[in-house]
Amino acid sequence: MTTLPYLSETTPFPDVANALQDPNGLLAYGGTLSVPMLFQAYSNGIFPWFSEDEPILWWSPDPRAIIELDEFHASRSLRKLARQGQYVVSLNRQFTNVIRACSSIPRRHPEQQTMSNETWITEDMIQAYCQLHQAGLAHSVEVCHVDGTLVGGLYGVAVGEVFCGESMFHLAPNTSKLAMFALVQHMKRHGLAFIDCQLPTEHLSSLGAKSLARDEFIPRLHQHNVTLAEDGKLSARYQQCWESGIITP
Repeated sequence: MTTLPYLSETTPFPDVANALQDPNGLLAYGGTLSVPMLFQAYSNGIFPWFSEDEPILWWSPDPRAIIELDEFHASRSLRKLARQGQYVVSLNRQFTNVIRACSSIPRRHPEQQTMSNETWITEDMIQAYCQLHQAGLAHSVEVCHVDGTLVGGLYGVAVGEVFCGESMFHLAPNTSKLAMFALVQHMKRHGLAFIDCQLPTEHLSSLGAKSLARDEFIPRLHQHNVTLAEDGKLSARYQQCWESGIITP
């Protein structure tokens, strides 16, 4: 019988090669949602995912879903929407509003067929990722109507040149896709690497996501992890790439 490792706040994460096959990618439990622990996790291809009544569960699935920037599929209708000027897309201007919107919309659990309001984006997760945002590591893309109303967006964690997507939402048709399109274009303009989508889904595949074996994903993540400068602070390049402002698809 396999024993799942327990983590304290100072315990290093196990090698991801030790993650379970069933459920796919479950690696450890325990620890905290502190900024240092979350940064250590994402830097090693690990993320938390758990329900309200569960301990903190840490995952590193195999295979991993990623979007290569040049392989993002923007449909003709999406490109038309981007040109219409109906929406303004921004970076890091409404992180809290975006994560709360993501937590409140009904969605389908990967292992279930019915829609549910149950969410893994608990209040503890919201507070933790807001702290990660304040530390300059978590980022949001907002899609607002020209009157300022937030109608779509996404959020995630940037590990150097890699954006690790967490969740997205839309209140108007295709606005989450518009957020992703703008993010892709922003990353291309700054010479960044790829988007980590965590788990393959049909929706992500329609946007160009592909599956990558974990033993290929982890070296690529480490190769592009240029988050910190030699003094341990966020590098100037990292800060420049993820600074707040308007972005265009």
